[in-house]
This record gives sequence, structure tokens and C-alpha cells, in this order.
Amino acid sequence: MIEFLFAPDDVARVRFAFSPLWELMRSVRVLADPSGHALHLPWVHAVRPRLRGLDLEPLREIVPAVGYVPDFLTPPPDTPLPDFAAELETVRATPPEVVAAELRWTERGNQVGPRRLAMAAEPERTLDVLVGLLGRYWEAALEPFWPRVLDLLEGDVLRRSRALAARGAEGVFDDLHEAVAWRAGTLSIDRRWEFRGELAGRGLLLVPSAFVWPGVSVMVPPYQAMLSYPPTGVATLWETGRASGADALAALMGRRRAALLAALATPASTSELARRLDVTAGAVSQHLGVLRACGLVTGHRLGRRVLYVRTPAGDALAAAPTR
Repeated sequence: MIEFLFAPDDVARVRFAFSPLWELMRSVRVLADPSGHALHLPWVHAVRPRLRGLDLEPLREIVPAVGYVPDFLTPPPDTPLPDFAAELETVRATPPEVVAAELRWTERGNQVGPRRLAMAAEPERTLDVLVGLLGRYWEAALEPFWPRVLDLLEGDVLRRSRALAARGAEGVFDDLHEAVAWRAGTLSIDRRWEFRGELAGRGLLLVPSAFVWPGVSVMVPPYQAMLSYPPTGVATLWETGRASGADALAALMGRRRAALLAALATPASTSELARRLDVTAGAVSQHLGVLRACGLVTGHRLGRRVLYVRTPAGDALAAAPTR
């Protein structure tokens, strides 16, 4: 069991960030064991042909389907919206002695294999190989899909930021994940290993991750304490085709607008809505304008992107009985 003890200052320092590099590492685990991540099978089928000819063995050696991943490969994000190139440079700057030590570390009862020991014996060369491999893997497996993943992550941050403002820490953690519980200033996370400690005024970094589904991932001090969790709406990530609203709602406002309102059960950008509904971004923008004028949706800017979300009136209309 992991237990983070929150002081008042720590609650004020709960914050969110995304990490393309964390998504990459988790996606390697999905490829290693697709049966344990059935939600992502459409992605697995799409990327396997794109990875032909790319030798992933060095990466698979140190990113097992379960268990410890060297911490230098998953640095906590230091900005809310890091880009992959910047995170890769952070990995590249890892001191050789850290690379060697973390490659040799193993969980209690396990042994480091000979190939991993050989990698640890040449940390500078290993780091160079890994950085190049991570870059090529990103371009083939994740970069083409990153816009839709980012939409999902940003939508979750928007939702939980509003919950934090309205209800404090309880609002953030209440439905975060079945393995996570918040009670009287202590955040408990059901894991196989043990940790109990204070956050020392540094707060907690929350990192939504599509590929961490169906579990969670934790990093404890002396690193920045971090909890990675599946975002709300992750089940819709690989959906394609048209979403349809209830017949009565479609009769009231038109099939397209009803479908759009239904799709906004989770926040999304114009491009993501266009993908889900299989229509043009221009058509989505026109319908959003009408729904916004009617007070059913609203837009929130996150960096250079705008995410749309239903208002309470939109929620009520979408949930209204159709009989």
C-alpha cells in the first residue's frame, strides 16, 4: 500500500501535467501484453505494421510487461505541457552512473538478467541506443495518434480542475480510480509495494495517461511524488464512426447536434469531435456555435487549444428521458 500524507500546503500544490514519454513507456507495455490491455487493441493492430524493421529488444529488455521501469526513462514532467523532444533531452542528460545503477536495480526476489547487466556495464552507449530508439518508436507508434490522446488528457484535466475548485482534494480523488482512496488528508493507493510518507510541501503531480489503463502508476519521494491514472472517457479513445443521440433529442435539435451533444459527455476539441462523428471540422464548428448560443456547451482554452464541454443545461438535456 502507498500512503501519501498531505499537509495543508500539499493540498494547495496538487497539480496536473501530461507526459508524452510516460505514454510511450506505457504503450511499450501494451505491446508486450495486449491481452491485458484489450481497450487498446485497435491501436496495437494499427501500429504493428508501422514498427516492422525496428529492433525494440533493448527497450523491451528494460520495460517489462509488469514490474520496475528505470526511473531515468520516466522523469516527472516539469511543465504542464511538455513536448516529447524536451523530455527526450532530459533522458539524454542522465548521468551514466544513474543509468548503470537503475539498470542493475531489481525488485526484491528478482534477479537482473545477463543482457541487462551488459547494458549497465556500458551506460553511455546504452543511453545513446535507447534515446535513438525512443525517438524512432515515437515517430512510428505514437506521434500519428498524439492529437486524439492529447484531447482526452486535456479533457480530463479540465474536468478535474473544475472539481478541485469546487470540492477541493476530495473532488479530484473521489472517482480517480478504484485503487485510489482519499481519507482525512491521506491518499492511499493499492499497490504491491509499501510506502508511507509526507510530501514535504512539494504536493502531488497528477498525470493522466491513456496507456496506463486499467491500472495506475506511482512515483514516490525523493522524486517528485506523482500519480498516473487513466483519464475519464478513455474507453472512447479509439472509437470511430458516427455517434448518435436519442431519437427524441435528434428530432428536437437535429441529428448532428444531438450527436455532438452526446459526444461531449467528455470534453473534446473540434478536431476530436470531427473524428468521432466522421464529419468535417468546419461542420462541427458551426454546430458548436449553435449549441453554445443556446447555453448547452462552453469552450475552455488550454494553451493553444480549446476544449468544449457541456454546461449543466447541456447535461440535463442529454440525460433527459426520451420516451
